Amino acid sequence: MTDPLALAEQIDAALRAQARPGRAAAEKAYLKSDLEHYGTPMPAIRATVRTLVGRGRLAHDDLIALVEALWAVPVHERRAAAVEVLVASVGLLRADDIALLERLLRASGTWALVDRLAASVVGSLVEHDPTLSAVVDRWATDDDFWIRRSALLALLGPLRRGDGDFDRFARYADTMLEEKEFFVRKAIGWVLRDTGRRRPELVFDWLLPRARRASGVTVREAVKPLSAAQRDAITAAQRSRRPDDPPGRAAPPDRLHDRLT
Repeated sequence: MTDPLALAEQIDAALRAQARPGRAAAEKAYLKSDLEHYGTPMPAIRATVRTLVGRGRLAHDDLIALVEALWAVPVHERRAAAVEVLVASVGLLRADDIALLERLLRASGTWALVDRLAASVVGSLVEHDPTLSAVVDRWATDDDFWIRRSALLALLGPLRRGDGDFDRFARYADTMLEEKEFFVRKAIGWVLRDTGRRRPELVFDWLLPRARRASGVTVREAVKPLSAAQRDAITAAQRSRRPDDPPGRAAPPDRLHDRLT
């Protein structure tokens, strides 16, 4: 029988044992985080979860209790481990667990937690239970930009595989295309980029008439898998922006984000 609280402390001890104080300070500054950081690298966090939790070893209630115990302490690596526990046991989740996932997303405050939760956990749950699409529809108009980003990324998995609900993504993206928030702009471009790897014509046909409304970061991401001719056409369309159109906000550095996505 699993003791979730004891298991959470085992995970914490393993994360501390692999801590890198220099990395902790740099990561905390980069993420502008209010949490404590151990500096444990992400591969080590995932390996710790694989070793101590595994895949499919927990009952549903123990899974939820373990996630809650890890998340309750304001340490970045504990929360990242909680996300990895959910990824490893996503098949145990039920439709009513979406309330927990939304609460975690709202408390995350960083792409380093939001993206994996939204794409790999919420995305899997929504894919297997289409009734949850109504929740994601609500998220797409939420005041919290991390929740809007989550709505976009929840659709990423199937689109990346070459299927999925592009029409739903397109509805969300169309309403967010002129947003000033970098992390929303980046997410639109990211989903378009990964969709375009298998369906470039779909992305090209959707983006071309909207290119003048799209930000630079959205377009730069979206056109990466497209042909040279398609990239040139979209870039030319974007550059036709009227002089009185609002310029795109300068993008913050996101080299670490790009390596992880």
